[in-house]
Amino acid sequence: SDLRQMLATKSVDNIQFLPFLTTNANNLSWLGYGCLKPDWTLITVNTIGAALQTLYILAYLYYSPAKCPALLQTLLLLAVLAAGCGYFTLPTTDEQMRLASLGLFCSIFTICMYLSPLADLAKIVRSKSTRCLSFPLTVTTFLASTSWTLYGLQLNDLYIMV
Repeated sequence: SDLRQMLATKSVDNIQFLPFLTTNANNLSWLGYGCLKPDWTLITVNTIGAALQTLYILAYLYYSPAKCPALLQTLLLLAVLAAGCGYFTLPTTDEQMRLASLGLFCSIFTICMYLSPLADLAKIVRSKSTRCLSFPLTVTTFLASTSWTLYGLQLNDLYIMV
């Protein structure tokens, strides 16, 4: 719905950028976890998710009148991901330790993704309006997190459950 609103209004008014960015970072980190594990469900879902989130980010940047802050946030997050990727691709003798470290890294990104909408919580409380809050995004995030928790339980994978 946010992408549809951007395309219809040719504006990013009342659309948050940070959730797109953190969700994309989350997808990319879980994609790496899925490749290391290997888990084709994680690989497939997060490849599609990363592609869609990249589309949303590009649309946001295209319609945003102030591109510099969004570009800087994107570059900062890409630098963090590149550093993490570099760290987790270093040769190590203990594959389980590498998988556990990457799982922890992915869990931290997931927690950040779920915390990112809270950045506007003060604005919502002050204005007593939820106009800047995407209800469809909130509902689908809840459903997705529930699905991943159940999948993690099925695999007995603590990192996916988080």
